[in-house]
Amino acid sequence: MAIRVVRLGTPRVKNEGLRLGTVRRPPRGVRKEDFAARDYFDLWLPDLAPSSGLVSWALSEPFTDKRWTTYARRYRTEMRQPVARRLIALLAALSRHTNLAIGCYCEDESRCHRSLLK
Repeated sequence: MAIRVVRLGTPRVKNEGLRLGTVRRPPRGVRKEDFAARDYFDLWLPDLAPSSGLVSWALSEPFTDKRWTTYARRYRTEMRQPVARRLIALLAALSRHTNLAIGCYCEDESRCHRSLLK
């Protein structure tokens, strides 16, 4: 089984599995009951999203290699907190038995926290 990294709101692929939204905020203008039908997520896991402070910092300037390294370090530090560690362990265990997809809204996966979760 596998964990796939996706952009929320994009069409699902065959055998993608449960789509998890690792974002602070749900999509604007979309009713909760439509999140899955519109290919956003089946389950919202904001505890795996970067903190609002880290997101604000990240969006304040374009990423350079140095800024990305700093962002990645800070995000990994946040993911060492107990709640995040338990969720990551749960997803790792579930991925041995079923397919999962972890998603965010960012266009560039290589400069998004979901690439670090992968």
